[in-house]
Amino acid sequence: MTKQELRSALALALVVGLRMFGLFLVLPVLALDLQRMPGVTPWLIGVALGIYGIGHLLLQIPLGLLSDHIGRKPVITFGLLLFALGSLVAALAHGVDGIILGRALQGTGAVTGASQALAADLSSEHSRNAVMGILGSMIGLAFLLAMLLGSTLAAHLGGLQGLFGLTFVLVLVAIVALWLLVPHAPAPRTHGSEGLAAIMHTLRDARLLTLDVSAFVLHGLLTLFFVVMPLQLAHGLHLAVGEQWRIYVPALLAAGLVMGGALPRLRGLDASVRVTQASALLLGLGLLALAFARGSLALGLLGAILFFVAFSLLEASMPGLVSRMAQPARRGAALGAYSAAQFFGVIIGGAVGGVLLGAIGVRGVFIVGAVVALSWLLLLLASGARLRQSAPAAESGMG
Repeated sequence: MTKQELRSALALALVVGLRMFGLFLVLPVLALDLQRMPGVTPWLIGVALGIYGIGHLLLQIPLGLLSDHIGRKPVITFGLLLFALGSLVAALAHGVDGIILGRALQGTGAVTGASQALAADLSSEHSRNAVMGILGSMIGLAFLLAMLLGSTLAAHLGGLQGLFGLTFVLVLVAIVALWLLVPHAPAPRTHGSEGLAAIMHTLRDARLLTLDVSAFVLHGLLTLFFVVMPLQLAHGLHLAVGEQWRIYVPALLAAGLVMGGALPRLRGLDASVRVTQASALLLGLGLLALAFARGSLALGLLGAILFFVAFSLLEASMPGLVSRMAQPARRGAALGAYSAAQFFGVIIGGAVGGVLLGAIGVRGVFIVGAVVALSWLLLLLASGARLRQSAPAAESGMG
């Protein structure tokens, strides 16, 4: 990686990290704070957690395609402004309806795919995996910091609305950083008729479809996790909000250490596929441990460690696989489809988690999540050979 590529990767990682930090920041407290609002049901908690995924689902591919035509920065800026508007609406809300509206508006800022495509544009084929690793690592770091700081910042900023207000400010800073620090990289131009062709190419590629399904499952499980984890900590493990660091801090530190040690070694596709498979197994085991952690702080901690280690590794590594397998002129569409799958999972995870919470309780939700994760593992095991064998052809086609 050249110095210019490193500077570009770090600058874009800062932009993405500020946005994702704000997005993740409310997760540790959202379910608990909403539970105290008048008229809130388990279903509404799930809706509030998952509704931002609707905008991402509907707009990731269109905005990814648009970034292939008019350039990445204008599209990313537009999405960040929409995200900032949603954060402001939620910050000024006085009830659950306003929170849900703000989260829905946040979701229309669907520029994850365009941001990842810009990272790929700013790197050569030789260094692209390292650049995407930096971007993925920043997303993982943003997640870890948000989980560590969310409860503490909420206590100092007046609760959930204060966190949304902080997110609004952080997104404005991200826009400034995008234009001042990130170099301009003209997107590969395509003809207007290429839009449908790019989408169809993505849908026909079994490798990309496998990764899209993986993104759907991973983020569905993440949202489902946060429907019930705050309740498990408060009622199952009897930890007040100010004491929940006893679970989050060790688990997130472990995740950070594992991610920092593993990502530099994920240069080969075979290693990346193996880590993805192992992480799916850890995710399922972590959810299973949390299902039976009521009254056991040690089991709760084990489950949280396994879950956060697995999620951080997957969140940091999978976008790099997509960028390596997609054709350069269709990279925005491919990463847009991947991001759309992520947030379709957010929608389903939030809605299903809310319904299951009301029907079978916290333990039942964790058990269902474990079954889904282990079923996903079977898909990854069945697809592993195809992903490895097709990698050289995919990479040789990139320029």
